[in-house]
Amino acid sequence: MEPRISIITLGVTDFARSLRFYRDGLGWPTRATETSDIAFFNTTGTRFAIYPLEKLAQDISPECPAIVSGFSGITLAHNVRSRDEVAAALTQAQAAGAKILKPAHDAFWGGHSGYFSDPDGYCWEVAYAPQFAFAPDGSLMIDE
Repeated sequence: MEPRISIITLGVTDFARSLRFYRDGLGWPTRATETSDIAFFNTTGTRFAIYPLEKLAQDISPECPAIVSGFSGITLAHNVRSRDEVAAALTQAQAAGAKILKPAHDAFWGGHSGYFSDPDGYCWEVAYAPQFAFAPDGSLMIDE
Protein backbone atom coordinates (compact mmCIF):
# COMPACT_ATOMS: atom_id res chain seq x y z
CA MET A 1 0.00 0.00 0.00
CA GLU A 2 1.29 3.45 -0.87
CA PRO A 3 1.79 5.68 2.21
CA ARG A 4 -1.02 8.12 1.51
CA ILE A 5 -4.15 9.39 3.22
CA SER A 6 -6.54 10.51 0.50
CA ILE A 7 -9.61 11.71 2.42
CA ILE A 8 -10.46 12.25 6.07
CA THR A 9 -14.22 12.07 6.60
CA LEU A 10 -15.92 13.20 9.79
CA GLY A 11 -19.34 11.86 10.69
CA VAL A 12 -21.44 14.85 11.73
CA THR A 13 -24.74 15.04 13.59
CA ASP A 14 -26.05 18.13 11.78
CA PHE A 15 -24.77 18.23 8.21
CA ALA A 16 -25.98 21.77 7.39
CA ARG A 17 -24.50 23.21 10.60
CA SER A 18 -21.13 21.54 9.95
CA LEU A 19 -21.15 22.63 6.32
CA ARG A 20 -21.70 26.24 7.40
CA PHE A 21 -18.93 25.91 10.02
CA TYR A 22 -16.26 24.68 7.59
CA ARG A 23 -17.43 26.44 4.40
CA ASP A 24 -18.67 29.79 5.70
CA GLY A 25 -16.93 30.07 9.06
CA LEU A 26 -13.48 28.71 8.20
CA GLY A 27 -13.70 29.59 4.51
CA TRP A 28 -12.86 26.14 3.15
CA PRO A 29 -13.87 25.77 -0.51
CA THR A 30 -16.52 23.22 -1.51
CA ARG A 31 -19.27 22.87 -4.08
CA ALA A 32 -21.56 21.23 -1.50
CA THR A 33 -24.81 22.80 -0.37
CA GLU A 34 -27.03 22.13 2.63
CA THR A 35 -28.96 19.57 0.51
CA SER A 36 -25.86 17.63 -0.62
CA ASP A 37 -25.32 14.06 0.56
CA ILE A 38 -21.63 14.68 1.35
CA ALA A 39 -19.30 17.66 1.33
CA PHE A 40 -15.76 17.44 -0.01
CA PHE A 41 -13.52 20.39 0.81
CA ASN A 42 -10.64 21.38 -1.45
CA THR A 43 -7.84 21.36 1.09
CA THR A 44 -4.15 21.18 0.22
CA GLY A 45 -2.86 17.61 0.23
CA THR A 46 -5.36 15.29 1.88
CA ARG A 47 -9.00 16.03 1.09
CA PHE A 48 -11.47 16.63 3.90
CA ALA A 49 -15.11 15.56 3.95
CA ILE A 50 -18.16 15.62 6.20
CA TYR A 51 -20.98 13.09 6.00
CA PRO A 52 -23.99 12.46 8.25
CA LEU A 53 -22.84 10.37 11.21
CA GLU A 54 -25.67 7.81 11.05
CA LYS A 55 -25.10 7.23 7.33
CA LEU A 56 -21.35 6.88 7.81
CA ALA A 57 -21.81 4.32 10.58
CA GLN A 58 -24.27 2.38 8.41
CA ASP A 59 -21.83 2.45 5.48
CA ILE A 60 -19.14 0.89 7.67
CA SER A 61 -21.36 -1.86 9.06
CA PRO A 62 -24.89 -2.27 10.43
CA GLU A 63 -23.20 -3.19 13.73
CA CYS A 64 -21.17 0.03 13.88
CA PRO A 65 -22.60 2.35 16.56
CA ALA A 66 -22.96 6.01 15.57
CA ILE A 67 -21.64 7.49 18.79
CA VAL A 68 -19.55 10.61 19.23
CA SER A 69 -18.88 11.17 22.89
CA GLY A 70 -15.77 12.31 24.70
CA PHE A 71 -12.23 12.26 23.37
CA SER A 72 -11.78 9.59 20.71
CA GLY A 73 -7.99 9.58 20.82
CA ILE A 74 -7.75 11.34 17.44
CA THR A 75 -6.92 14.96 16.70
CA LEU A 76 -6.82 16.80 13.43
CA ALA A 77 -4.18 19.46 12.82
CA HIS A 78 -4.02 22.67 10.85
CA ASN A 79 -0.45 23.94 10.64
CA VAL A 80 0.20 27.61 9.96
CA ARG A 81 3.23 29.51 8.69
CA SER A 82 3.78 31.85 11.65
CA ARG A 83 3.35 32.02 15.40
CA ASP A 84 0.79 34.85 15.14
CA GLU A 85 -1.41 32.83 12.78
CA VAL A 86 -2.22 30.37 15.59
CA ALA A 87 -4.25 32.89 17.59
CA ALA A 88 -5.81 34.31 14.41
CA ALA A 89 -6.99 30.86 13.28
CA LEU A 90 -8.37 30.07 16.75
CA THR A 91 -10.25 33.37 16.74
CA GLN A 92 -11.71 32.61 13.31
CA ALA A 93 -12.77 29.12 14.44
CA GLN A 94 -14.40 30.53 17.57
CA ALA A 95 -16.28 33.14 15.55
CA ALA A 96 -17.52 30.29 13.32
CA GLY A 97 -18.90 28.41 16.35
CA ALA A 98 -15.94 26.42 17.64
CA LYS A 99 -15.18 25.99 21.33
CA ILE A 100 -11.64 26.94 22.32
CA LEU A 101 -10.20 24.04 24.28
CA LYS A 102 -6.71 25.44 24.78
CA PRO A 103 -5.72 29.01 23.83
CA ALA A 104 -2.60 29.73 21.78
CA HIS A 105 0.48 28.97 23.88
CA ASP A 106 4.14 28.05 23.59
CA ALA A 107 4.27 24.26 23.33
CA PHE A 108 6.69 21.90 25.04
CA TRP A 109 7.93 20.69 21.62
CA GLY A 110 9.25 24.12 20.63
CA GLY A 111 6.35 25.49 18.65
CA HIS A 112 3.18 27.44 19.36
CA SER A 113 -0.29 25.87 19.31
CA GLY A 114 -3.84 25.82 20.57
CA TYR A 115 -6.91 23.59 20.28
CA PHE A 116 -10.55 24.02 19.37
CA SER A 117 -13.46 21.65 18.94
CA ASP A 118 -15.85 21.86 16.00
CA PRO A 119 -19.65 21.72 16.39
CA ASP A 120 -19.52 17.91 16.74
CA GLY A 121 -16.73 17.96 19.31
CA TYR A 122 -13.88 16.88 17.02
CA CYS A 123 -10.61 18.26 18.35
CA TRP A 124 -8.43 20.37 16.07
CA GLU A 125 -4.93 21.60 16.83
CA VAL A 126 -3.74 24.81 15.22
CA ALA A 127 0.04 24.76 15.29
CA TYR A 128 3.10 26.65 14.23
CA ALA A 129 6.16 24.41 14.12
CA PRO A 130 9.33 26.32 13.20
CA GLN A 131 11.02 23.03 12.28
CA PHE A 132 8.46 22.30 9.50
CA ALA A 133 8.34 23.88 6.07
CA PHE A 134 5.63 24.30 3.47
CA ALA A 135 5.92 23.18 -0.16
CA PRO A 136 5.02 25.71 -2.86
CA ASP A 137 1.52 24.17 -3.07
CA GLY A 138 0.96 24.80 0.65
CA SER A 139 1.35 21.18 1.79
CA LEU A 140 3.34 20.52 4.94
CA MET A 141 6.83 19.06 4.56
CA ILE A 142 8.13 17.02 7.48
CA ASP A 143 11.53 15.43 6.95
CA GLU A 144 11.61 12.39 9.23
